[in-house]
Amino acid sequence: MIAAAKKTPSDRVADAIIYGILGLFCLATLFPLYFVVVMSITPYTEVLRNGGFVIVPKSFTFDAFHAIFSSNVVPKAVQVTVFITVVGTACNLLITTMLAYPLSKKFLPGRNVVLMGIVFTMLFSGGLIPTFLTVKATGLMNTLWALIIPGLVSSFNMLIMKTYFEGLPYEIEEAAKVDGCSDIGTMVRIVLPLSLPIMATLGLFYGVTHWNAYFAGIMYLNDRHLYPLQVVLRNMIMSPAVSQELAVPQSTLQTMPPETIKMATVVVAIVPVMIIYPFLQKYFIKGMLLGAVKG
Repeated sequence: MIAAAKKTPSDRVADAIIYGILGLFCLATLFPLYFVVVMSITPYTEVLRNGGFVIVPKSFTFDAFHAIFSSNVVPKAVQVTVFITVVGTACNLLITTMLAYPLSKKFLPGRNVVLMGIVFTMLFSGGLIPTFLTVKATGLMNTLWALIIPGLVSSFNMLIMKTYFEGLPYEIEEAAKVDGCSDIGTMVRIVLPLSLPIMATLGLFYGVTHWNAYFAGIMYLNDRHLYPLQVVLRNMIMSPAVSQELAVPQSTLQTMPPETIKMATVVVAIVPVMIIYPFLQKYFIKGMLLGAVKG
């Protein structure tokens, strides 16, 4: 065995500086999240006593969460967001896979033309107004499908998946076809089980995009009952009267500041992603390495 090289004093100083810088970056990243959580559970009297800035609360209260869930606005918005995220991500992965798999075959007629068309859309988009007119002409206005169908396929994600499919051994597919498996059967039974890392990676990409989407909801939805969670949160932040946005009596919110209600809603919006991400992290890293676009 080769003995590890002994670190010199200058190496230790360099390591201390590097770890110190990384620690500062980590603190700068985590502190806003910590502050949001603290503000959402700090009593109103303590917030006033500390001038609206609390680092370590002396007591806790969950009145803000009780207030937002006692209203029908936030729970309904959560249901809408979950529907958009689950259904939208499933549709995204389905269409992306059906497009990426045939394009990963170099013998496909017209493959280069289709790929150039897809890359063209990454450089030049149709624009906001043409997209709005298209959604309106197709009858998707004021429906949840307006938040799913216009962004059904991401060109970048499709190219990542195509590159991943190209890296799979073609001999496995040939063996399946020799055994009588069709092209679709080969994709479903052979290719997709081998593609779980990239599927999890792109699923996380699509899912986070749907969960955090708010601009499409503002553009295409007029019915407040269809608003996703991010649109409700945006309206709460921009509106001085939180009680009107939550559709609850003002007397219910007299014991807590509007900022506490907003922070509690932010916590509700970010916690699901934080819970799901650790379970997909290993697939996320592996999928990004194996499906990276090669030059």
